[in-house]
Amino acid sequence: MNILVWHVHGSWTTAFVQGPHDYLLPVVPGPGGRRSPDGLGRARTWDWPAAAREVTPEALREEQIDVVVLQRTRDLELVREWLGREPGRDLPAVFLEHNAPGLEPGDGPIPHTRHPMADRDDIPIAHVTHFNRLFYDNGRAPTTVIEHGIVDPGERYTGELARAAVVVNEPVRRGRTTGGDLLPGLAAVAPVDVFGMGLSGLHEAYGLDPDRVALHDDPPQAAMHAELARRRVYVHPVRWTSLGLSLLEAMHLGLPVVGLATTEAVEAVPADAGVLSTRPERLWEAVRHFMADEDAARLAGKAARAAALERYGLDRFLTDWDHLLREVVR
Repeated sequence: MNILVWHVHGSWTTAFVQGPHDYLLPVVPGPGGRRSPDGLGRARTWDWPAAAREVTPEALREEQIDVVVLQRTRDLELVREWLGREPGRDLPAVFLEHNAPGLEPGDGPIPHTRHPMADRDDIPIAHVTHFNRLFYDNGRAPTTVIEHGIVDPGERYTGELARAAVVVNEPVRRGRTTGGDLLPGLAAVAPVDVFGMGLSGLHEAYGLDPDRVALHDDPPQAAMHAELARRRVYVHPVRWTSLGLSLLEAMHLGLPVVGLATTEAVEAVPADAGVLSTRPERLWEAVRHFMADEDAARLAGKAARAAALERYGLDRFLTDWDHLLREVVR
């Protein structure tokens, strides 16, 4: 199939474009030499296969498009503008929902958030977690869940550095949602490395000591994986979000997990893979334990990897998407 899909979430798209199809990625110039969110094209920090092709809006009209994967309501407008076709009516379409409800402006109160596609029955919503499908009001839209899949980075854990790793994007802007306010408590029990985008101002926002909390702003994925694997434990302080792909990547690498028992994390992380709790003091106790006991950390990391491979493997993910896309196209 020829699949029109936007580069919205780099880690998710990295897995999606590993399939046997052609993936048409819109590319649109933006101000200052950057690319517009309407068309980011191929990733620059991930290695994507040649079947993931950049296409300008003008060139899209010359392409035979079998199905479109929408990820924002804006994508509906772009399909109409660029192709002169209506998604779901004269172009098969799926709406991929990455987010948990309540994360976007105008979402409304949880658990009463009504999905923007809830009033349509011609475009199925594919949620990435069962939690998200449960908490959205999906209205009359057909729904399914296709859980994440990960390109396996391999079991690379050494845990040689007695430090905690956190991966979070824009923690200053997102604040309590991603648990930035919990970092001082974590830093009190272990030195911390924070990886992600938009980390500027994090020390100032939460009074963090640079000697205890090091920032690694927007590293390439391969470099981040290599560095994560050297840290003793992965900490997931996120209060409210969809299931973070960085958590699943850390589990694939073989890191033990300490995190908040919220949203889908309680389903993703089994008891022998680390510690989940809604009590920060319980989490810091677990971090201390893994810092002091390398064998316990390694055993928990092996359990985390086994669980991630079983539930979030790439083959299952691609097979599930193939089934859904074929059904929509038919």
